[in-house]
Amino acid sequence: MRNDAANTESLTSAHRDRETLKFHFTPVDTPTPLDGANPHAKATTHVPGLVDALRARFGEAIEATEEYAGEMTVRVALASLPDVARFLYDEQGFTYLSDLGGIDRFTDEDRYEVFYGLIALETSKRFRLKVRVDEDSMTLPSVTSVWRAAGWHEREAFDMFGLRFEGHEDLRRMFMPEDFEYYPLRKEFPLLGIPGSLPLPAQSPGGALNLDPFPAAHGSIPVKSYEETGPDKI
Repeated sequence: MRNDAANTESLTSAHRDRETLKFHFTPVDTPTPLDGANPHAKATTHVPGLVDALRARFGEAIEATEEYAGEMTVRVALASLPDVARFLYDEQGFTYLSDLGGIDRFTDEDRYEVFYGLIALETSKRFRLKVRVDEDSMTLPSVTSVWRAAGWHEREAFDMFGLRFEGHEDLRRMFMPEDFEYYPLRKEFPLLGIPGSLPLPAQSPGGALNLDPFPAAHGSIPVKSYEETGPDKI
């Protein structure tokens, strides 16, 4: 009993002397004055002349312009997208499509947004183009006739959001199975997946398919494969 008491006292003393773990908070930067130069601004993304050229050519089809840290973004009317894309390619030198993707804004109107990251290689300028798509239509023109590389990006946006690109030559799912009923990057899709929607391979040879991608999160802990087969069979 004396030994037990001594051990208990020793453990209590060690616990008392143990240093509490410190939390390291990220310091808050001092806000940049509104009239000062933004330290993140890049000359390559500041293209006021291009914005003016788009306004002059397309007028009311230019729905909105945004600028953040010198980076300029223009949102255009959906019907004008093919003409704007061709103008940027043929007359403004934006021959390289670096990125294209979807955004679920989760709004009642114009719920989805598609952005296009463009680069003019000769002038080293970058530009972002955007369009908005209503949930009732989910359809917008493909830009593969202007930037061939858009084919892969549009397929991914279709796979993840269900956006349909009219004029795409091979619009089919890219990561998910063709018969998958859901679109994983929509806001209503659960972060832990939908049990039963995508059967996964068994954890051991001859085992049953795993119907839940995150069983532990739903109250069921699957048997580990080494416990099913035994360490001598792995």
